[in-house]
Amino acid sequence: MKPILASIAAVAAFAAAQPRYTITDLGNVGATPGQPFTIVNTGLIAGAAGADNGATHAVLWYQGLKGDIGVQGLGGLNSVAFGVNEIGQVVGEAETTTPDPNGEDFCGFKQLGLPTKGTTCLPYLWQFGRMSPLPTLGGPNGVANQINARGTIAGIAENKTLDLTCPAPQKLQFKPVIWNKGQIEELPTFPGDPDGIAISINGNGQAVGSSGDCSSYDPYSLSDLLQVHALLWETNAVINLGNLGGTGRGGGNIAFGINNSAQVVGNSDLPGDAVTHAFLWTKEKGIQDLGTLPGDIDSAALGINDGGDIVGESSDSSGNPRAFLRENGVMADLNSLVPADSSLYLLVACSINAHRQIIGFAFDPASNEVHGYLASLGTKGVGLSIAAQAVRVPVVLPEEARQQLRRQLRLGRFGARLLMPQ
Repeated sequence: MKPILASIAAVAAFAAAQPRYTITDLGNVGATPGQPFTIVNTGLIAGAAGADNGATHAVLWYQGLKGDIGVQGLGGLNSVAFGVNEIGQVVGEAETTTPDPNGEDFCGFKQLGLPTKGTTCLPYLWQFGRMSPLPTLGGPNGVANQINARGTIAGIAENKTLDLTCPAPQKLQFKPVIWNKGQIEELPTFPGDPDGIAISINGNGQAVGSSGDCSSYDPYSLSDLLQVHALLWETNAVINLGNLGGTGRGGGNIAFGINNSAQVVGNSDLPGDAVTHAFLWTKEKGIQDLGTLPGDIDSAALGINDGGDIVGESSDSSGNPRAFLRENGVMADLNSLVPADSSLYLLVACSINAHRQIIGFAFDPASNEVHGYLASLGTKGVGLSIAAQAVRVPVVLPEEARQQLRRQLRLGRFGARLLMPQ
């Protein structure tokens, strides 16, 4: 079969098998970096949303309800929930009441335009209704990114070593770490890389992320890391996942998600570092370019479930994004799988659980606001057609929404393109 016919056949087969998704509006996420970040198999969703004082607070969503778990926090103004597990343990970052001794803005709340008192920002574990700080490597700051069902946490922590390559205000090295029963363990970076970050962890304790050089704070990846090497950490080993031909100095080479079969997803620069594509890495096949939706040039894979379903975003040359779902080897615009009268245009899919529930954020044309959403499987029926895939085009975002999105994403390439004049 010729390649084009094979492609059409694959899309048709995908369409025939797909149920339609229904959308639950999780509401305006308000102050940046408000968004839902993670959904687990019990339906719990961790994220952040704007608070009454203009700050951003860690929140949990469950069955359409939203709870602010950052009201007390660690005493500071801002907090974010990046991860949650099936029993409701939550991890993230939160400001404290202690002034940062080095004048750093490690969690970037000041650079994101949020009200802040210049205090330190610590990783935390929230459970039993209380937020408790996690230890660092001796430095004043850190972030907890994800927690597995066993309570093992992946994240980043500062040590006491001055990193003279860091642009101001960052001064100290930061390392990828895991916390197990409250104890911190430093993970190795790629040889020669001084800094790194662990983003996700699976049920077997395997973690993924990136290492590279200290860089100016990036409001799109929410870190000071130039993401050069996508990495997988497992017992007594660090594995370089490779790249798609680029150096990582464009959109970055970084792993965002890992499932219990050690399938890893992320994004990597192509040769020349001008374009970044989503990737899937497996031990059998190595790193594979997942491409983009038709007409787009950039993409990033952000989440993968144990069935191998992948979600993320694909964007055109002007930075207009649309959420994608990749299933059985076929990438589809998630907007093609929801009812035509949906009030939200789905921009990014951040996470997918075993029940194929998807969370992310979307644009509401009626209010020009960015909202969180939950996509759930609805009644059976064709959710995608070849015609719909052909005519579906990204929404051109108005400047008001574009301003909000500029600091909304943990995605370097997409965020950079949002800065382009329209």
